[in-house]
Amino acid sequence: MLTTRFVTGSPNWLDLGTPDLDAATAFYGGLFGWTFQSAGPDAGGYGMYQQDGKTVAGAMTVAPEQGAPGWTLYFQSPDAEATAKAVEQGGGEVVFEPMDVFDLGRMAIFKDPGGAGFATWQPGKNKGLDFVNDPNSLCWAELYTEDQAAGLGFYQGVFGWETSTMPLPDGTGSYTMLNPAGAGAEAMFGGIVPLAADPTETGPSWLPYFEVRDCDATVAKAEELGGTIRMAPMDMEGVGRFAKLADPAGARFAVMQGVQEDG
Repeated sequence: MLTTRFVTGSPNWLDLGTPDLDAATAFYGGLFGWTFQSAGPDAGGYGMYQQDGKTVAGAMTVAPEQGAPGWTLYFQSPDAEATAKAVEQGGGEVVFEPMDVFDLGRMAIFKDPGGAGFATWQPGKNKGLDFVNDPNSLCWAELYTEDQAAGLGFYQGVFGWETSTMPLPDGTGSYTMLNPAGAGAEAMFGGIVPLAADPTETGPSWLPYFEVRDCDATVAKAEELGGTIRMAPMDMEGVGRFAKLADPAGARFAVMQGVQEDG
């Protein structure tokens, strides 16, 4: 389970790049109840989405010529330079070299060998997200890749992740679940899915999932706010009800209504 007890290799931050930050804030505010808090005049317009005063994500304006709208997932690193070297040695690409973000931490942005973008955060004063695995916050992440084995090998080389597997319901392959090294299966935070198993995903990428109380109501609200339904709500036995969406600018994400335990 994803928690804020971040360790090496666990997701500890995510942020949105969007061409219209005001429009994105209106969408996610209407959908999840998030508010936007600027990081200050020296942060280049970067800020945090918050719920009840707790940070659930970051956000910034990204002009169309700088990149497509999207969510970027960050994984904890104890040493951003060492992680960048491991990425290169594993066949990945360093998109932005490690850099300090004031005294808050150190970040770098990468692509894995399959082309999926991701980032690392080496904590300073900012240890990471304040709020995860609760309604309207990050609860899971999935890597969509053409080559599961190669993708897994790359990330294990970079972060040392451990895995467990289960067969996909449609029989097209297996679902590989991920957890930080030494943390055990109870610390699972995401999975790897072959692109061929899901036609809603058209290229290698990391997809964040946000926990919601009512999947169907959230999907209806997203459409009302100008979002796109990429996959209608569906049930997965023992897991819950989930759907895939895109915000009005095209940034992709998913929502999950987890199974409630009896009592």
